[in-house]
Amino acid sequence: MDGKLIYLMGPSGSGKDSLIEAAREPLRALNCHVMRRVITRSAESVGEDAIGVTPEEFERREHAGNFSLAWRANGLAYGIPVEMDQRLSDGQHVLVNGSRANLRQAIECYPALLPVLLTVRDEVLRERLLKRGRETLEQIDARLARNALFKDRRSSDGPVHIVDNSGDLADAVNDLLRLIRLSVKPDQI
Repeated sequence: MDGKLIYLMGPSGSGKDSLIEAAREPLRALNCHVMRRVITRSAESVGEDAIGVTPEEFERREHAGNFSLAWRANGLAYGIPVEMDQRLSDGQHVLVNGSRANLRQAIECYPALLPVLLTVRDEVLRERLLKRGRETLEQIDARLARNALFKDRRSSDGPVHIVDNSGDLADAVNDLLRLIRLSVKPDQI
């Protein structure tokens, strides 16, 4: 595959959706497409620009081979449409909103991917989760505990690039774009 897969991951509430939206235009200038995920969460949910499906529809799509990558986390199922493979084969770079727990599987399928972990200080993360209002206090505590587990163990054997999103979003966008520019050949932009 000639295109580069940029695998963005981070805890829920770290600002992945905000980062992706803020970087969308500069990513296009780098020949990078943002893939929409398929999620078993209603399309009316505030946040990510995703395709909401029922659990049954997700299972049907998964068994039909409609996903390049699929995983489950936090009681939801997530899939990256198989269209991603064609884009990569065509030389286009692709950014996906991935999962830390699924990174090893993603690396097995796409060994040259660029793993990017979006981090945020715990107090900022708690505040963001409370503000968005999608989870109960118990769910927020569980997400924070899960985040602490990922801080203590590695999701892959190779390097994972860190982008801190505790401060100004523009700084995180610039850091992400710099990582992408460094990881692709100049003739691929």
